[in-house]
Amino acid sequence: MARRSRTVPTTSNATPGRSRRPLGSVRRAQQITTYGVGSLIALGDQSYLVSGLDSWDVSEEDMLHEPRLEQRLGKSGFRRPPAGLNGSSGVKVRRFPQTYSCPECHALRPFRDFGGKNRRDNTCGRCGCPLTPSRFVVACEKGHLDEFPYWRWLHARREEGRRSTCSPGTAELKMHSTGRTASLRGIVVECSCGESASMEGAFSPHSMAGLGIGCRGRRPWLGPQAGEGSCDSTLRVLQRGSSAAWFPETESALSIPPWHDRLMLQVQRHKRHLLNKVDLSPKSEERILEFADEEGWLAPGNYTGEEVVRAVHALSGALREEEPEEEEDFFVLEAAKPIRQEEYRQLCTVTEDDPRNEHFVCVESPGVREAQLPGVERVMLVKRLREVRALRSFTRVEPLMHGPTDRLRAAPLAESPEIDWLPAIDVIGEGVFLSLDSGRLRAWESADGPGTPSARVAHLRANHERLLRAHLDESGPEEIRSPVTPRFVLLHTLAHALINEWSLDCGYPASSLRERLYVDDDMAGILLYTATSDSAGSLGGVIAQGEPDRLARSLESALARLSWCSADPLCMETETAGVNSLNLAACHSCVLLPETSCETNNVFLDRALLVGTPDGDTPGFFS
Repeated sequence: MARRSRTVPTTSNATPGRSRRPLGSVRRAQQITTYGVGSLIALGDQSYLVSGLDSWDVSEEDMLHEPRLEQRLGKSGFRRPPAGLNGSSGVKVRRFPQTYSCPECHALRPFRDFGGKNRRDNTCGRCGCPLTPSRFVVACEKGHLDEFPYWRWLHARREEGRRSTCSPGTAELKMHSTGRTASLRGIVVECSCGESASMEGAFSPHSMAGLGIGCRGRRPWLGPQAGEGSCDSTLRVLQRGSSAAWFPETESALSIPPWHDRLMLQVQRHKRHLLNKVDLSPKSEERILEFADEEGWLAPGNYTGEEVVRAVHALSGALREEEPEEEEDFFVLEAAKPIRQEEYRQLCTVTEDDPRNEHFVCVESPGVREAQLPGVERVMLVKRLREVRALRSFTRVEPLMHGPTDRLRAAPLAESPEIDWLPAIDVIGEGVFLSLDSGRLRAWESADGPGTPSARVAHLRANHERLLRAHLDESGPEEIRSPVTPRFVLLHTLAHALINEWSLDCGYPASSLRERLYVDDDMAGILLYTATSDSAGSLGGVIAQGEPDRLARSLESALARLSWCSADPLCMETETAGVNSLNLAACHSCVLLPETSCETNNVFLDRALLVGTPDGDTPGFFS
């Protein structure tokens, strides 16, 4: 069952060593998925920017370890977001944007120039009205963020030949709404020199470039003057609360054998005391046993000295065999990466419940083989699992497309290169793993003809390749190939169908269930689990859905629901749907899930691959 995470207080002072009254709080899990480093957060009537890792007040108690994920990301470990307990000041935030407006006198100027009673007073010194943060900010695809350039927006439109003595330092700006329309045309900015203009056209992709306004490379979450100078990316105007202002890039891994064992976790946590720093070889057996005795590992009923020494040697061997990962194939989906292959093999293997199995118990669902569920080869009940989720970086304007140039677009979480950790959370849950019949699957996906699954998915592949090509520069590969296959779309859609069905049967909201996909030429499995920090994650009972009778009923009911959608025939017959046209027969009435439940932001879905098309041209896997 999942554990409810503590809330993380946020303070306004971003200077380490100083403490201020907390402005608000968010859950720890939200520091990874919603309000992470570099994101904008509204606290009351104020707007702030979550500061970089350099300002985080973390302690040894906040440490997390997951060896496979550490190797994947090249980090020494992870830290939970500080909870603001035991003297910790929590997570620091910085005021952003700095530009505010007064709804009474319409003044538009930096917050510090309004003359409130004190530094944090959010009122206009002239009329006493509460101030409003600027609705508009500017950002680029490389993650840079800056104030909206109101003065330049006005004066760059000046007709050629007209002169003005106005300057940004002396100009007095005002912003007001005409009330004639709810569009941007009704928002007017005026300057004391007489210039005025509405905000109409501000959200056009090239509105800033058309006025000669470029990106200054600012990174205000790392400090007032942080940045990398000039930037050649196109500057885009965003609303302050827009989802496009922050797209997190997260990585996760399950704790699987041998790293799930309680002793192995202890050895990993104290490896600096047990391994030589230079070559990671085990220290002397005498020193190992001495340390184990000091930590109480050798107490009666715990572990023997032989078990401790064996665990230290196992960790040493695993770490010494680890080599830096080769350059990733950017045209491989996350579901096919090596870290998923290791998990898939373990999920197909029984790991009995034992007091020492801290984070992973996986057993075969009894009676599944006799039940002979059509199309299903294996069902495993994961009675206990632990997932570590880490925030790797983030982007703005456009989410990462996992292409060759994505590393250039990812924004840093810290300014100091000495910070060798990432923020992460670990959640405990349970789930059901199922894999499809490999023989039946190969026969289905290898069929030839105009209406076959391969032909249908070709539309998605073409749209995906066009999107990848649009995000690549000259340094990208000449050949662009989409990794999307009929097998992936089938398993992904099946996961969505079962989550929607289980949310009706077992009492969980769909947002409290998650999918984890395992798909390549040798894998065809999905893990549906409750690794959530919400209170709904404590209900239990998801593994009961893996019992043969219940699974058969839920699968039959899910397929029946997918055979018809309230948006049909438009939903089933469409050739382009979803974000960037990366879906086929999938909409909010039939397949889509909350974003927290889906690995791919609700794309690469098609229910026709499960149930077939009404005209029979495309056979469904479960038809």
